[in-house]
Amino acid sequence: MIMRPCLPSLLLIALLLPPFAAVGSAPAIAAETDPHYTAAGFFDMHVCNWPDRPPFFMILFSTPRYREVASIAVFRPDGQALTHLDLARYRLIQRPGKPEKRVFITQLTLPPDAADGWYSARIMLKNGEHYLAKDYVIIYTMARVSRMLPADGAEEIAMPAELSWEAVPGARFYQVYIKDAWNDGKLIYTSKLLDAPRLVLPANLLQAGGLYTWRVQARDVDENVLLGDFNHGSLSREAQFSVAP
Repeated sequence: MIMRPCLPSLLLIALLLPPFAAVGSAPAIAAETDPHYTAAGFFDMHVCNWPDRPPFFMILFSTPRYREVASIAVFRPDGQALTHLDLARYRLIQRPGKPEKRVFITQLTLPPDAADGWYSARIMLKNGEHYLAKDYVIIYTMARVSRMLPADGAEEIAMPAELSWEAVPGARFYQVYIKDAWNDGKLIYTSKLLDAPRLVLPANLLQAGGLYTWRVQARDVDENVLLGDFNHGSLSREAQFSVAP
């Protein structure tokens, strides 16, 4: 069985999109034509700019039918093979009242000849069924967050009410991760998606005398029918600060 979404209108939209501003301006499209979804699961690709490594593709396929999956092959817009997802690398997602699912994740250094267009995943199930999912990817490296406040290395500052940073061109959402450096770097807070470059800190999250690190992920879209959960993303370097006793 092959699931083939209706793509011509989506492709036309993609070709008309300018390479950057379009990330936030793609018009709404009926969910039943969303090419990321098949009866086997959801496919998405991101162009990521993380510290201390070259830009890379993050390729994901999530499914509650993970026990049935035999292979997931990913192809370039011209139909040439790009990679296979490693079924041994996944994140387990448990959802109250719903079947658990696995998110298979593979990272691939951005090829120098990577091109804009429809990337596709061919999902083969153990019973012989196969499905085709697609994601439109625009090759662009999003800048990383800078001018973080409190700044890296700030010592014994007054208890902050918020964290802030300079907005990243093209980013519409941010997510903040905070770790407790005194507690072996344990992750103590992950924000929801934020639509402004600031986070109002929850009450009692930080403690006087504490030592914390934080970083910010920027991304362009969320649950976009053309570009997926996000098309471009970046991750800041970790910044550390201490709170006065």
